[in-house]
Amino acid sequence: MQQFIKWSRENLFATRMNTFLSLISFWLVYVTIDGVVSWAFINASFFGADKASCMSNPYGACWPFITAKFNQFIYGNYPEAEQWRVNIVFVLGALGLGFLMVERVGFKKQLAIVMLTVYPVLTFILLSGRVLGLGYVETNQWGGLLVTLVIAVTGIVVSLPLGILLALGRRSELPIIRIMSIAFIEFWRGVPLITVLFMASVMLPLFLPEGMNFDALLRCLIGVSLFASAYMAEVIRGGLQAIPKGQYEAAKSIGLSYWKSMRLIILPQALVISIPGIVNTFIGLFKDTTLVMIVGIFDLLGIISFHFTDPNWTSPQVPITGFVFAGLVFWVFCFAMSHYSKSVERRFSVKGEDK
Repeated sequence: MQQFIKWSRENLFATRMNTFLSLISFWLVYVTIDGVVSWAFINASFFGADKASCMSNPYGACWPFITAKFNQFIYGNYPEAEQWRVNIVFVLGALGLGFLMVERVGFKKQLAIVMLTVYPVLTFILLSGRVLGLGYVETNQWGGLLVTLVIAVTGIVVSLPLGILLALGRRSELPIIRIMSIAFIEFWRGVPLITVLFMASVMLPLFLPEGMNFDALLRCLIGVSLFASAYMAEVIRGGLQAIPKGQYEAAKSIGLSYWKSMRLIILPQALVISIPGIVNTFIGLFKDTTLVMIVGIFDLLGIISFHFTDPNWTSPQVPITGFVFAGLVFWVFCFAMSHYSKSVERRFSVKGEDK
């Protein structure tokens, strides 16, 4: 207790200005916590089957709306009898990421390769069906958190290797490779993601031969992946430029080829340096998945907003509760990615990582 008092005097009340700012901060924290607790718990509705249960508590959260629609928020219109396939995908993904975050696991490299190669293919087979006796489920039946994760994971898995190749291509000594890489990166970075999604969903089918068409979700995935790859390339290029010139010269001096020097010496260092930027791009991509709503694909935020129009749940507190729920889900995933990146940085002893 004495140590706490001493720390408080030194850090919170050392000067008049510090005392004033500390009291203001305490007051803001109190007001915020009091308001959140009152809205989310004290004045909230927890049970009910329609809006009548929420109208009785007009100043609190309408949690019955979340419990009543929870299944659709997670699976969309995915057939209820086939939702076990989605659950398997979620469980395998959680187990894979969980093992990757445990420092004492000794097969992380192999597991990471499996998660980047085998897991996406297995996910596609399980969710789509048509093979192994699984019934076909059209992508327009997918929705909610399922679509959010499919778009985000696809964008992450595709953008990282493609971004590495583009970053190497932009630094290539071959003019044609360098020009093509620069043109690709600058084009996709110069176009808003909303425009990319609109072009992929509405305009692209107009330019295809008659009778040829792609799945709407597939077109969206391609657009998001290419868009994210351009940003990823610049993040990794920053890491490559941070590598001292002596590292390149040392690789050449021991007779390593270009690809061997990149794989064994340059890229491992560049990727470690780029971890904060890479994770930042992943988090941005995860949040940008909400933009697919404008092309008629119902991700988590889209399907929550869609259910605001349900006449059984037209209450002033329903939209607020829905947006808070969506925000909490996004925050959990983004915080997990940020926390994992810090653990990776600590593992590779990146200077200044825990700030």
